[in-house]
Amino acid sequence: MPRVASTIFGLAALILLACPPVRAGCAATGDEASAAPAASAPQNVPTPAPPAPVPPAPAPDASAEARAVLAAVGRLDDADTALALAAEGAALYDAEKVKLDGYAYCSQAVELAEQGEFRESARAASKAMHVALQSGNTDLLGKAYRDLAIAFSYAGQLERAEQFANLALKYPGIDPTQVNGPARKVIGDVRTRQARYDEAIAAYDQARGDSSPRFRPLVEASLANALILSGDLARARATLDAVPVPADARQQAQLQRTRGRLLLAENKPDEALALYRQLADAPAAGDEDFYRAWALDGISKSQAALGRDAEAAQALDQAIEVFDRARAQFRSDEFKMGLFSDLQAVFERAIGLHSRLGQPAQAFDISERSRSRALLDAVSGRVAFDQAGIATLDAAALQAMLQPDEVVVAFHTLPDRLLAWVLSRDGVREIRYPIALPRADLARLVDAYRDALIRVSPNAPEVGGKIGQLLLAPLELPAGKRLVIVPHGPLHYLPFQALRLDGQYLIERNPISIAPSISIAARLAQRTPTAAPQLLAFGNPTINPEVADPLPGAEKEVQELAQRFPGAQLFFREQANKDNFAQNAPKSRLVHIAAHAMADTLDPLHSKVLLADKDGKPDYLEAKDVLGMRLDNVAMIALSACESGLGRVENGDEVLGFTRSFLSAGTSTLLASLWPVSDAATEKLMTTLYTDLAGGMQVQDAMREAQRAVMADPATAHPFYWAPFNLIGNWRLRVAQ
Repeated sequence: MPRVASTIFGLAALILLACPPVRAGCAATGDEASAAPAASAPQNVPTPAPPAPVPPAPAPDASAEARAVLAAVGRLDDADTALALAAEGAALYDAEKVKLDGYAYCSQAVELAEQGEFRESARAASKAMHVALQSGNTDLLGKAYRDLAIAFSYAGQLERAEQFANLALKYPGIDPTQVNGPARKVIGDVRTRQARYDEAIAAYDQARGDSSPRFRPLVEASLANALILSGDLARARATLDAVPVPADARQQAQLQRTRGRLLLAENKPDEALALYRQLADAPAAGDEDFYRAWALDGISKSQAALGRDAEAAQALDQAIEVFDRARAQFRSDEFKMGLFSDLQAVFERAIGLHSRLGQPAQAFDISERSRSRALLDAVSGRVAFDQAGIATLDAAALQAMLQPDEVVVAFHTLPDRLLAWVLSRDGVREIRYPIALPRADLARLVDAYRDALIRVSPNAPEVGGKIGQLLLAPLELPAGKRLVIVPHGPLHYLPFQALRLDGQYLIERNPISIAPSISIAARLAQRTPTAAPQLLAFGNPTINPEVADPLPGAEKEVQELAQRFPGAQLFFREQANKDNFAQNAPKSRLVHIAAHAMADTLDPLHSKVLLADKDGKPDYLEAKDVLGMRLDNVAMIALSACESGLGRVENGDEVLGFTRSFLSAGTSTLLASLWPVSDAATEKLMTTLYTDLAGGMQVQDAMREAQRAVMADPATAHPFYWAPFNLIGNWRLRVAQ
């Protein structure tokens, strides 16, 4: 059965993310070689032209440096360790036809981070790191670490950002202000986002003294925001008043937002309201909608502070409309100035306000809109795709599309509580949980449960019962109803089918499917009610054995499934490649991929399925590739691979990886896994599923029967074996007879 690939790079064997000991070895990995595009030097984190040769200094041995780096970040347990990146940088650099100066790669790295291309930024910095290690150039090494710190900070990977910032401080180079100021600012940014404000202020104070005159105003703006958050309003006022007026109109607008924050913290909502209204009426040129939307957000906060919830909700609704026009993906100015604004926070506040005002349908509608917004924020300006399919439907339209036996359960995790709505033909009910269930607590709960499942803990069923009582019992869901569950935040990683209610697993009680957005799933269900019995399948792609183990079981699995579909088109080994997928998948109805997969937590659009190498080099299928395809003809894709359903969930956003990429590209139904899978159990699950599909059973019922078939065997009764795969998207699909 397919597993997550294990990678060995040239510097060392990387043993990362080990799979559970009861299953044969899966391990997550580093990335393949691919060149980052050229970019100009950044404006706000100065990277100098290549300096004069580094003054004579002990040039560190490359392998010794690599070992030191590994020791420094040894507690990180995935592919984005410094050693993995250094090794990746070596592979990327070796693959470059035109090899650039190491400082040019630094310029690329920061520019790409400013554009929101975090994975490509890390790749560029890794090439700079490789050049530095090979040449013993400690000046370049410090800048490479600095740029990795910036990329990881922008991406929200705070632990890695801090690790690389600390590594950068070891190598201040020829001009220490080029490294120390930005590195200490990254540490301050990390502490601010961790709500450790005293430590953030201390880091920013150090950064002020270590920064160039050009960079120092950004540090001071970040310091002012941290002081506001810490409650030191007098010093925040003094610091903010001392910040020079930026020449850039957009940064001027950002500073005004900070002044508005300070006024609200000083309990001056009337003055804040006046300032935000002025900003809304005269937004910064060039990105007027973006800055007007944030001004409307400030108006809403001011109205809420004045006790005017209805007016606050109205202003937030207007802000959301403007944001949807702006389609803003990333604003690095906000990170530079320490604002760290997240558009999802605007949606969350609007959801909370409408819930408090007793308007469940409006709260549900905004929750649904936020799911589309998350995808647009991730891909805008990076991938061309058809956005028509992700437009949202309101509650009334969705109710009309549901059958009498169908119920939608939608969750939204807020920082302080969990909200849920039950949508049926009868209306929309908002669920009031008796305890708050903050997002962070839910994340810990889901992690602990998944860990118990992956370890095949005998206590896992009992834990599933407790979580079912906590999350599902208040919903009062009738047994036998078809459930379409719309998770949010950490709940994307929760296997709802393995929760227990009324003494049964939920999958025994109700047919279940998952939808990242009910608007998308409902449209897909209407558009693709049936599919021709036409199977395209890929199994056991040929991968460099240093990158991934062969998968003979995957080949056997595909051959077994093909017996249910005469005339199936099959590709094995060298032929199971990206070119054959791109050429044949768009015109196929059922697609099955039995291969290795990897989730990319730094940039989920670079999550990948490892299809066959091309000309001896990796040629993976990335989520970014899928999003740019037209897969409207595809009724179902099964990703028979470990953790193919994982991606990144940040600040309440949904999983942005293969799940959303395939559905947004037009695929009607998707099967994807939440953890490393068992060979034998998965073969039985897939065989049962495809047999029932070939017999005309609705896919939601076929999935239920497949899971129950694995569950019925005492050797595989534990949910580890039968619960990893989620059925996502069109829950009504049937294969035509």
